[in-house]
Amino acid sequence: MTIIKDLKNITQDKKFIRKAIAITVPITLQALLNTSLNLVDTVMIGSLGQSSIAAVGLANKVFFVFTLLLFGIISGSSILTAQYFGKRDIKNIRRVLGMSLGIGLIGSFIFVIPSLICPSIVMSIFTPNENIIKIGASYLAIAAISYPLTAITNVYVALLRGINQVKTPVVITMFAIVIKIILNYALIFGHFGMPALGVQGEAIATLIARTIECTCIVLTVYYQKGPAAAKFKELISFNKKFVKLYFTTVSPVIVNEFMWGLGVTMYSLVYGRMGDGAVAAITITQTVEQIMTVIFQGISAATAVILGNELGAKKLEEAEIHAKYFIILQFICALMMALICFVIRNPIITLFNVTDIVGTDISRCLIVFIIYLPFKIFNWVNIVGILRSGGDTKVALMLDISGVWLVGIPFAYLGGMILGLPIYYVYAMVGFEEVYKFILGFRRYKKKVWLKNLV
Repeated sequence: MTIIKDLKNITQDKKFIRKAIAITVPITLQALLNTSLNLVDTVMIGSLGQSSIAAVGLANKVFFVFTLLLFGIISGSSILTAQYFGKRDIKNIRRVLGMSLGIGLIGSFIFVIPSLICPSIVMSIFTPNENIIKIGASYLAIAAISYPLTAITNVYVALLRGINQVKTPVVITMFAIVIKIILNYALIFGHFGMPALGVQGEAIATLIARTIECTCIVLTVYYQKGPAAAKFKELISFNKKFVKLYFTTVSPVIVNEFMWGLGVTMYSLVYGRMGDGAVAAITITQTVEQIMTVIFQGISAATAVILGNELGAKKLEEAEIHAKYFIILQFICALMMALICFVIRNPIITLFNVTDIVGTDISRCLIVFIIYLPFKIFNWVNIVGILRSGGDTKVALMLDISGVWLVGIPFAYLGGMILGLPIYYVYAMVGFEEVYKFILGFRRYKKKVWLKNLV
């Protein structure tokens, strides 16, 4: 009866629904476009064989860890952006932008330099297979050049979300994706008079598309002359009080995402030693998962923005009510998405050029994903959206890091390296970290420590 009453209250709260939809839909659409592009990339690369899928999948683990570091920067910064926007403090919003750009660019070069100088050594971290190392290194050495551009793009996009301007990034992303798909088709297979470059062609297409996307975002921001259109002097006008607040709030999130990403990369070290088939199966599984969970990226982002705005405006009671609404909505959506994934999992597998054995492994991995989905999505919305919106970042850090390093990694090593289990069993063992985080995370949410104005 309580859930029915809450659903009735949600439907009657028109202002909440309008704002949630206005933020969730564009962000979900943008995430869907990006993940659909990943699917197209995987299908195109998949036509070159399982080794190419495995090589590009492992090479992109470098980008994955970098984007998680970047996500930590922008996610932590978005806490302050949303709260500053709640009190309409444009000066400090631009300070947040400047700090985020500086740290993001420094972080990008930490990953770019080794990827350019010694890509084969980087690839050897993930797999001992010489053929996969060679293919992956040729891709990584080109794609890594785009990392600083990705940093700039994501920082500006995150700030625009924090001030409730979410439509412009979607339009620009759509344009960049169209360019990327056309270039993929031309450069991977040698169409339109272009050379057939295989995985190197995919890397070149990625670099060009990200260059276009970054340029369009920056030009649009300064053409519109909104809160994000900061002068250089405004970007670096820091004071001691601001710097202390920024690093107190943001540093736990940066450490959180980086250490979590590093931990997830450790899973890849195990998968990479389980054979090409296992790597191909998990790469395709995770690509499908990204599509299945895009709506939750939108929901968690909307949660962080709306709650952050309300906390910044000292509307603590509204923030508490709306946090509960978001938990209910994400649970309903998780059940619907689990059903959809179960129905379409086998037809999706037919899109890829893999053996029957690998196809069976993918199907079973997706079943594992479906089982853990409600736990996974609650953790996503709770940690990224609710706890962080009020600055409860140290507990969010503890939940993510302990889940990966104390539960996920030991289980991955036990299942994959010691017991030699099939990939779907190892994947199921790793997924238990979501249950662990759900139990502790729900208890933290109920304590309401996150209901806090930071600014």
